[in-house]
Amino acid sequence: MKIIASYNIKGGVGKTATAVNLAYLSAREGNRTLIWDLDPQGAATYYFRVKPKVKGGTRALVSGHHDLDDLVKGTDFEGLDLLPADFSYRNMDLVLEDNKRPTKQLQKLLAPMAIAYDYVFLDCPPSISLVSENVFRASHALLVPMIPTTLSARTLDQLQEFLEGHDGLGKVNLMPFFSMVDRRKHLHIHLMETLPESFPTFLQASIPYASDVERMGLNRMPLPAYVPPSNPITKAYEALWAEIKAGLAKPRG
Repeated sequence: MKIIASYNIKGGVGKTATAVNLAYLSAREGNRTLIWDLDPQGAATYYFRVKPKVKGGTRALVSGHHDLDDLVKGTDFEGLDLLPADFSYRNMDLVLEDNKRPTKQLQKLLAPMAIAYDYVFLDCPPSISLVSENVFRASHALLVPMIPTTLSARTLDQLQEFLEGHDGLGKVNLMPFFSMVDRRKHLHIHLMETLPESFPTFLQASIPYASDVERMGLNRMPLPAYVPPSNPITKAYEALWAEIKAGLAKPRG
């Protein structure tokens, strides 16, 4: 089982669209796939037409009163399941602090899911927190969608500094990529040409800004489920997924 997190310190950069669309592509290939909506706002849960509610809330989940597979919901798509958001996730940091080894609780919860799933996608809230550190330690890949702007570049620096400053996180498989790209903007083009020079793990695939992505909220389903395969945005997500799989297959030093 591979755990893939869609994460950024900033909000509004395409984290949820990334997690939802890649999870759909994974399941479409025949992989047993789970997406866990860790964001109390519950956008991924909304896209899949599922009620954002977890029995017992965060405390029951983290304490192990329920197995994760008892909380999983099916979606309208074969092979793709969802662990929904819950508004109590806003207090997950506080609940994690009350446990032994508070930075490894998500890893512990997810371990038994390897029997049922090939890929698990984590849709993460925008923050640097105890939840974030749990995500970093549990994930095989940390996808960082970022808009090609100066502030986005700064948050990527901040994330890199955090990972390097904490034991066991310096070798996290960081996979930043450009999201919501507008090639009419000179700044976007400039940063896409220069920023990867400072981050050698930058993915080559990028996701353009497109109104089709915004329509996910109206259609309440993954984009490739309602956009033709020939559409450039569909092909962009497919290219991103192919590059991620190739990166996960490479041995790490």
